[in-house]
Amino acid sequence: GSSSVLLIASYLTIVGIWAASQVVVIPYVVHLMILVNAIMYAGCHESMHLLKEHDVKEGEEKPEKDVMRKEDAYQFPLVGSVSLFSLYLAVKFLGTEYVNLLIGGYFGLVGCAAVTATISPLVGLALKSKKDMGWQWELKHPFPEWIGGPSPWDLGASFTLADFVAFIGSATTCIYYLTQGKPWYLNNVLGICFCLQGIARFSLGTYKIGAILLVGLFFYDIFWVFGTEVMVTVAKNLDGPIKILFPKSLERDEDGKLPMSLLGLGDIVIPGFFIALLLRFDAHQASVNKKVIDVHAS
Repeated sequence: GSSSVLLIASYLTIVGIWAASQVVVIPYVVHLMILVNAIMYAGCHESMHLLKEHDVKEGEEKPEKDVMRKEDAYQFPLVGSVSLFSLYLAVKFLGTEYVNLLIGGYFGLVGCAAVTATISPLVGLALKSKKDMGWQWELKHPFPEWIGGPSPWDLGASFTLADFVAFIGSATTCIYYLTQGKPWYLNNVLGICFCLQGIARFSLGTYKIGAILLVGLFFYDIFWVFGTEVMVTVAKNLDGPIKILFPKSLERDEDGKLPMSLLGLGDIVIPGFFIALLLRFDAHQASVNKKVIDVHAS
């Protein structure tokens, strides 16, 4: 349908503007608006698979998702503040080298998973294969559960040939990113994939939870961005895919760096959660109203 065409168009827009930014300077506002809106459209429409949980038959697997609780929404600004200030202290007293080494390793692993999940459907279309490879294996990780989730990671569930090919490409990309000075264009690849997968797989659950979260983060942003130097310091010193970078010029300065503007991933993902919830609600209402019309018509 038309939504499928627009979804494909949004992905093509993301790829197109990413490629164009390598060769021409795109004005910051234009670049930001086109890229962010394309990410929002794609991520929110990919989240529509979460609606299928209501129609899952016995024996079928439910869609993979995380649902925020009201308690989580209340605590999120506090937990975010502790994490942000901890990173700020680490940057100030330990130096950016050690912090970026740790952050780089973590985001290399998580980024590989995000890129794999993003490009695997496309690889599946190219290979025309959805065959399950039948692998069942787990990987223990050293991260706390609030960072890495439950250990071990189950890496064998529904692992197809397309997933394997996508994983090889993703691993190659992440290794190149980590070993070649973390170039900005690969930073954006990882950041875009984080946004798409986060919006597509995470559910706020209810409007009330969404409102609590957005109000809390409104004051969180005001304090840490405008009231202190913490947010800006962390964003500028952490060399990881926690932001989308927008080159102001393609000519390097005296230090060999490109002048960049930036946008934190949270400024895309958090509103994306709420917009995705609105979209799924509209789709649910449309489905309900259609059934009502069909009943009356019969």
